[in-house]
Amino acid sequence: MDLPETYARTLADFLAHLEQERRCSKHTIAAYRLDLEQFFDYCIDRLDSRPLNRLTHAEIRDYLGFVLSHGYERRSAARKLSSIRSFFRYLVRTGAAPASPARTVKSPRLGRRLPALLSQFQVAQALEPLGDSEAALRDIAILEVLYGSGLRIAELVGLNLSDIDFRSETIKVRGKGNKERILPLGRAEREALERYLPKRSQPDAEPVFLSLRGRRLSIRAVRNIVGKLLSRVAGVTATNPHALRHAFATHLLERGADLRAVQELLGHASLSSTQVYTHLTVERLKRIYDKAHPRSGAKD
Repeated sequence: MDLPETYARTLADFLAHLEQERRCSKHTIAAYRLDLEQFFDYCIDRLDSRPLNRLTHAEIRDYLGFVLSHGYERRSAARKLSSIRSFFRYLVRTGAAPASPARTVKSPRLGRRLPALLSQFQVAQALEPLGDSEAALRDIAILEVLYGSGLRIAELVGLNLSDIDFRSETIKVRGKGNKERILPLGRAEREALERYLPKRSQPDAEPVFLSLRGRRLSIRAVRNIVGKLLSRVAGVTATNPHALRHAFATHLLERGADLRAVQELLGHASLSSTQVYTHLTVERLKRIYDKAHPRSGAKD
């Protein structure tokens, strides 16, 4: 649906603000665009394209109900509300709206969602060598870096040769909000990269991970590669790249890593984002206890 000129212009200004002032990644900006365009479609259909500075708290709340009634999960609805809140904060700050109608709208209550966990044995199976072709060495190097450094998929795709320092054994990563962090380069991932890089058909190309045509791999291509490699391991239900990030964090905590250190390695702004992994390790310990301890009370 085509947006009215005032909606389209205001949206363009807000997205430019995200890119130029807040330094958001293109993926974050695309998510904001989608959320707000869906909201504007609702305003056009249900509210007769009412001016944005005249929308009310009740109308934002009704939109949230509309989203939930159309099959969206609570987590998705909460994200859409967050996008709308950010948008109206921008309007208030620039003087385009007197107040934010979304400020006091309550987010849907979210249940704690624990990520599916790959065991250390399953990760080891996924990392078994595939051969010595460029594609085979690249695919294993991708898994090694995702698991060895706990990268987000966009962070991995954005890696350049200049980000990897083999001498100091570190990787420079650009995370959410274009924030940089320096991560240790583990032995296994270093060796995987050292095997892959000389095999590239375009050895001087700046992107680390290339398609066979010599271009930077896309996020979709990495998802397909990781999904294929994880799917060959028996018992694996989580076959997306984020499963390796989950495994990275959980396996560190299981071996006694400090929670704050894991937070820094993951690039989490809030400790609460990291604490979900501590809950996961406790749940796993409970299962082990119930199975093994003679006085656990669990039935055989």
